[in-house]
Amino acid sequence: MKDTLTAGEARRIALAAQGFGGARDGAVNRRQLTKLVERLGVVQLDSVNVVSRTHYLPAFSRLGAYPRELLEDIAWGAKRPLFEYWAHEASLLPLAAQPLLRWRMHDAREGVGAWKGIARFIRERRDFLDTVLQEFGRRGPMSASELELGAKGAGGWWGWSQGKLATESLFWAGELTTATRRGTFERVYDLPDRVLPRAIVETPTPPRDEAQRQLLTIAARAMGVATLRDLRDYFRMGVEETKARVGELVEAGSLLPVSVKGWREPAYLDPAARRPRRIEATALLSPFDNLIWFRERTERMFGVRIRLEIYTPAEKRTHGYYVLPFLEGDALTARVDLKADRKAGVLLAQASHAEPWASAETPVKLAAELRLMAGWLGLEGVRVEPRGDLAAALADAV
Repeated sequence: MKDTLTAGEARRIALAAQGFGGARDGAVNRRQLTKLVERLGVVQLDSVNVVSRTHYLPAFSRLGAYPRELLEDIAWGAKRPLFEYWAHEASLLPLAAQPLLRWRMHDAREGVGAWKGIARFIRERRDFLDTVLQEFGRRGPMSASELELGAKGAGGWWGWSQGKLATESLFWAGELTTATRRGTFERVYDLPDRVLPRAIVETPTPPRDEAQRQLLTIAARAMGVATLRDLRDYFRMGVEETKARVGELVEAGSLLPVSVKGWREPAYLDPAARRPRRIEATALLSPFDNLIWFRERTERMFGVRIRLEIYTPAEKRTHGYYVLPFLEGDALTARVDLKADRKAGVLLAQASHAEPWASAETPVKLAAELRLMAGWLGLEGVRVEPRGDLAAALADAV
């Protein structure tokens, strides 16, 4: 018989799987940070720096105020345990995942699925791309702007130059990788065998179906309990392939079919998932955090509709420009439009809104989290603007 979970049980399983509920007041070391990324399987990258670039935030939400340079070290340092590739979106992943994504690199070269434009460019400009690779071999790590090959383009692919098209295509195809990031988050490329450890480069490429099973296993472990669509979204896999691989994992006993009360679709449980009776957590969440990045799952699990309003005209925004939901226990109880005003030295809450189930403790706990974040960002304090139904209570608490 299928196991049946309540919505609350599923929510707590998911939060525990994502690393919430642990201590956040101790010193964080390199090993802990690496372990967290391994637990999550993937961390999304994004260049928006209104508060902090998103890849720094998941660890803060789960571990507390850690040194941000520690993430830079494990992502782009000399002995990095992480690498960059397109996984959920542009992402940081544990090195062990590199062989598991070679089928996607192959698809980029061959034009399978969404990769047709990249494959066409690779096919039509192969001589040019080989010249680009020779330049990297001769000159070492470079950004696309340093490459200075090809003419500026207009339209298509955001008007990128031929050099930028070349480096990005070769990156997606696995023929270049990220050596480091610098300045305004500019990617610096290099040849994989000069960036990745020899052990990873020489690891045999697993068959496509086995690699996909492993990726879905990582996704299931990171989510605890998930629908087919949840599992597919984590590493952005195809519909039919996900169905086939999930079926194989169920048959092998690596995923357990369950039903969750209130969920319309069948779900799958990681057999090793913890089932806590209670989650003690307070955390501000990046809008690109693994817990909430799939909006359909977020609404199903927390009863909250989250919409990124960065590209919405200011007069039409409901909650603000860069809004971070607030996790309190096992519920999302508020959301705050935040900005790190570095010139003024304050973390600015530009708008603050409560969910209907927020309690009198919500503004107090949120104020404490905002002060913690301000200190972590090197800001002197928090300022609350009088916008939103939670603003007055939050200002008093701050």
